[in-house]
Amino acid sequence: MDVVGQLRSSGPIHFDHRLRVCNAYPYSSAINVYRGADLLTEAMPYKTCQDLKSALVAGDKLDFKIGSASAGVFSVSDLPNNDAVLLLIIHRHDGLSSAAAFESHVFANLLNSQVAVFDTYSGSALSTPEIVDERGGKSRSETLRFNSVVAVNKGMYEVKLKDHTGVTKAVSELVALNHESYVVIRTGVEAHSGQSYPEDLIVFPQSSTAQLSGAQEVMSSAAWLVLFLALFAH
Repeated sequence: MDVVGQLRSSGPIHFDHRLRVCNAYPYSSAINVYRGADLLTEAMPYKTCQDLKSALVAGDKLDFKIGSASAGVFSVSDLPNNDAVLLLIIHRHDGLSSAAAFESHVFANLLNSQVAVFDTYSGSALSTPEIVDERGGKSRSETLRFNSVVAVNKGMYEVKLKDHTGVTKAVSELVALNHESYVVIRTGVEAHSGQSYPEDLIVFPQSSTAQLSGAQEVMSSAAWLVLFLALFAH
């Protein structure tokens, strides 16, 4: 079940590139990521992510393995000409087979925290994520569009996955810190054969509330959704 993906950007590699890998591939066994014979990750169960500091160069091939079997190979073509977080997600291509697919994104360097939103679910459910601020006696929410990036002010939020009737299917806390890049992923698969996995959320990283500097910043989120940065194509 091999697939090949590519991460494209521009410029030489003389910068701090942090590779963030997320496993949105619904399966009972964990995934390991190799570059050649080198193991880059600890075992990654479904719905987990890891940050890697290992230096990448153009031409690297990242092999995602379940046991000794390759689930997919991702080819690094070029790298950005600046410090950056490089996001790579493996997921099921569809519910008909075990074939894998990749999503990738290069985060911009911003003062605000930024959240990239992906949909890797395969099935008939139509749920969408919302980011919610319920402090100060008021509840404010904003729909998070799939295939978009949104900048948010520093603070505490909840991300809720709601179906078309408004029922919450999953919820996760988001502690947003300045200069940090976050990913929200809808996961799951409605398999035509084999095991199905219900809709769920990955929110990563899970920053600590202790890193919020003061109660006012924890409680205050005026103009909390700043702007949608970009739609990115796959």
